[in-house]
Amino acid sequence: MALIVQKYGGTSVGDAGRIRAVARRVVDTAERGNQVCVVVSAMGHTTDELLGLAASVARLPHPRELDMLLSAGERISMALLAMAVNELGREAVSLTGAQAGVVTDTRHGSARIVDIRAQRLRDTLGRGVIAIVAGFQGVSSEEDETTLGRGGSDMTAVALAAALGAAACEIHTDVEGVFTADPRIVPDARRLRSIAYDEMLELAASGAQVLMTRSVEVARAHGVPLHVRPSWSEGEGTWVREEKGMERPIISGIAHDRSVAKVVIWGVPDRPGIAARVFRPLAEAGLNIDMIVQNVSAEGRTDISFTVPSADLARADPIVAGIREAVGAEGAVTDDDIGTVSLVGAGLRTHPEVNAELFAALADAGINIEIISTSPIRISCVVRRAEVDRAVRQIHDRFALGEESIREEMIPPSARFAS
Repeated sequence: MALIVQKYGGTSVGDAGRIRAVARRVVDTAERGNQVCVVVSAMGHTTDELLGLAASVARLPHPRELDMLLSAGERISMALLAMAVNELGREAVSLTGAQAGVVTDTRHGSARIVDIRAQRLRDTLGRGVIAIVAGFQGVSSEEDETTLGRGGSDMTAVALAAALGAAACEIHTDVEGVFTADPRIVPDARRLRSIAYDEMLELAASGAQVLMTRSVEVARAHGVPLHVRPSWSEGEGTWVREEKGMERPIISGIAHDRSVAKVVIWGVPDRPGIAARVFRPLAEAGLNIDMIVQNVSAEGRTDISFTVPSADLARADPIVAGIREAVGAEGAVTDDDIGTVSLVGAGLRTHPEVNAELFAALADAGINIEIISTSPIRISCVVRRAEVDRAVRQIHDRFALGEESIREEMIPPSARFAS
């Protein structure tokens, strides 16, 4: 008997018919002799609707009360799904995040899980009962309702899978798996049969929306195999796990992100400690900084550029103004008309020629690169937002990612990236 954690997103439980379909799938999994713990998101656009209601009564809703409100969406889903499973003749019980033992820190809106007290879940599953858990939420050490941020149901599912020692955590969604690029932009994008944690982490962090970044981090840390699967079919999907095969693909895929903005602080005095003075206030405000570039110093001054989520730009503006004044910079400007395109693959570590080929592909398309950031398995470029889709297609075609995986042992270096 295996213990399986299944997560169903908002579109999968978007209406009564879909909830009944999910219930049948859950029951089928249990009928195959498995213990089943299910994590659900709020139905459809419920979270956005609740945010709209909050905005209609308060300009700045109190964070505690907003978490209390938003947690209601998943409670509706869990109760309805439990009813549907019981209707099919299998016993199920719905549990809030707090009842399932999800304990978080005290940060409202983006809480982090600090502990899973899973004894009640273990007892429930041990009796052969299907547990339906509300995702996206937990209870803080101060016994307040908290939420985990966008995509938080993924985090709930992976954390429960780790705590319960599950054989796998299935992420059921409205796509057929993880692709080499967004199929809505690149029609011939190829579904990956499997991908390593590190590569999936880079794709998620670079804008791929299949999995929440934090959930992949936890899965990697605890060795939880993730299985991204379509909710409406028995498609093979994509496994995210430790990959140790002899023939690893050079490139796994391309991610893009239109929800970023660029900040440039120019004329910054170039002396020790300035970078810390620039970024400490941003860190204290909880702003996520991604790509950072500092230009070569000229006449004792330099320019510092970095990206932030565009949703945080309004919060960042006054902080940047304060930083500019505090460090004696000559000026600062923000730009939210940008996007990022990222190429990800374990083979990038040993194939430096990929960099040149990527830049050549964008140059051939007449796409200007504004910022470049690299890691051992990722190359990211900032381009104009209107050019993001074209950049993705150009890179995907250049590296022939729509074809079967390029294998290091099978393709000679001189032929790998022929135009």
